[in-house]
Amino acid sequence: MKAGNAKPPAAERTLAGIALFAPLGESARKAVEQRCRWQTIAAGRPIIDRDSDDTDVYFLVAGRARVVIYSESGREVSFDEIGPGACVGELAAIDGAPRSASVEALAPTLLATLPRQAFLDAVLANAPAQLALLKHLAHMVRHATTRIVELSTQGANNRVYAEILRLAKSAPGTRPAIRPIPAHGEIAARVSTTRETVARVFSDLAKKKIVAREKDQLVVLDPPRLAAMVKDFRPA
Repeated sequence: MKAGNAKPPAAERTLAGIALFAPLGESARKAVEQRCRWQTIAAGRPIIDRDSDDTDVYFLVAGRARVVIYSESGREVSFDEIGPGACVGELAAIDGAPRSASVEALAPTLLATLPRQAFLDAVLANAPAQLALLKHLAHMVRHATTRIVELSTQGANNRVYAEILRLAKSAPGTRPAIRPIPAHGEIAARVSTTRETVARVFSDLAKKKIVAREKDQLVVLDPPRLAAMVKDFRPA
């Protein structure tokens, strides 16, 4: 993995914001920080390559990244988008098996990297950290289960509706605004469909006045109606 010529995010080099290490006391956390390698990854650069034998664990202190798999034909399937506080690579550190997915930086990203043994030492030495790791793994299983159900039971249009609704839920208010406006290709990769389908769905939702583009944001004008459309199965 190469760091590239990224401008470092304005963030302190600390693990204080990493959810997995939240249960640690300050002295224990600082001891882990001293075993980390710190680096900034440019947007678009890889953090983890699928099937590699690397077993390091990466903590996102600042920036954004996405978890993705590319098929043999080159088709992109995006599994998740993560931000500050997240960690990736923990599965390979636990079982020593090759990486199950790739991770790419979406913005200049400050990473703290722990070798496998240092990660295991930090977790196994602290019972609350062990519980935090178990909760993290449980969340991953639940998220994967939801994705499997959506992909196997919903039509493409419904999956696009569901993704827009999911993004809207992280924004406040009765007219939540999604910033920045998600690219059609990003939505398509997340819900396993085509850019053309996403463009068609966006156009249809705009005509029905369910969503509207306002400058650099996508405003969801009618969340209840969009939620009802998610449940109304229509194969596409």
